[in-house]
Amino acid sequence: MCMSSDKQSYTYEQAGVSIEAGNRLVKAIGPLVKATMRPGADGEIGGFGGFFDPKAAGYNDPLLVAGNDGVGTKLKLAIDTNRHDTVGIDLVAMCVNDLIVQGAEPLFFLDYFATGKLENGVAERVIAGIAEGCKQAGCALIGGETAEMPGMYAAGDYDLAGFCVGAVERGEQLTGNRVAPGHVLLGLASSGVHSNGFSLVRRLAEDKGWKLERPALFDADRLLIETLLEPTRIYVKSLLPIVRSGNVSALAHITGGGLLENIPRVLPEGARAIVDADSWEQSRLMAFLQAQGSIEPAEMARTFNCGVGMVVAVDSDSVDTVTDALTEAGETVMRIGEIVEGQRGCTVRGSAGSWSAREDWAAEHDG
Repeated sequence: MCMSSDKQSYTYEQAGVSIEAGNRLVKAIGPLVKATMRPGADGEIGGFGGFFDPKAAGYNDPLLVAGNDGVGTKLKLAIDTNRHDTVGIDLVAMCVNDLIVQGAEPLFFLDYFATGKLENGVAERVIAGIAEGCKQAGCALIGGETAEMPGMYAAGDYDLAGFCVGAVERGEQLTGNRVAPGHVLLGLASSGVHSNGFSLVRRLAEDKGWKLERPALFDADRLLIETLLEPTRIYVKSLLPIVRSGNVSALAHITGGGLLENIPRVLPEGARAIVDADSWEQSRLMAFLQAQGSIEPAEMARTFNCGVGMVVAVDSDSVDTVTDALTEAGETVMRIGEIVEGQRGCTVRGSAGSWSAREDWAAEHDG
């Protein structure tokens, strides 16, 4: 039976979804996916799911560790300035850095890219960044989902989510139970703001009228937008060997909540972290943000990473060994504090003059 000729014949593309555009994207990103192939993964994409073989990756009795995350409102800053090449690295970093703190090696990664109208040039740039992040972390990009949803997003907007699974041999996971009073806290330098605190950054940019495409006041060799969008540092390859050596008691990825709230997450009861803000020089970017917003030191400590993207807890006898190994791996290592006996939590403190403070200060978080 034929449909009446006076009725419009609808198509999915007329509703705003192009299946052909999605197919072209899958074909375009194929080489990017294959470039992330590692033992255990076949590097193909396009099926209903991705396979990974832990035995082929060298594990005997692995515990699997899973995590997921996004990029936050840093993504909006990237979209507004048409800079899509590095947010994929941020997406991977936020996931894999959360796995290494458990002692787990990231094995494979999946992404979710959602938008109102698929613009392949943009999507390809984002996914190229995801592939680059996977290569930096040593994990395979084995699948993902591209969702074109008309009416859900404003023109040009998109959102990202990442999902990562890692493994650690049973009995070798990091739980923080080994941390004890007397342990030393080492900080690994961040690459910038990373992927937290951008709602405040964007508010400052709007209120203060920042010229994002001009050289930064604190770095004449780089545009301000480049310093703000510097991708989150991925610490996996430098940390994994030292974690497997047994010389690390705990790791804390400094994300939302800053130093103040993230370090206690890996502490046992009866252990308190004391972080000395005088022990490292505040970065020019962090000093700029603080000055622009007249931000109090305590607010800095719970909002931004303050120049420290990862914290490593080690016993006092292992400080030199761990410092030398991480320095050789390319990290900037700073001794930032210690673990003392007390209520589980963290104190970040500094003297007058540090972080622009007018007098001695301290910020506390219990939990």
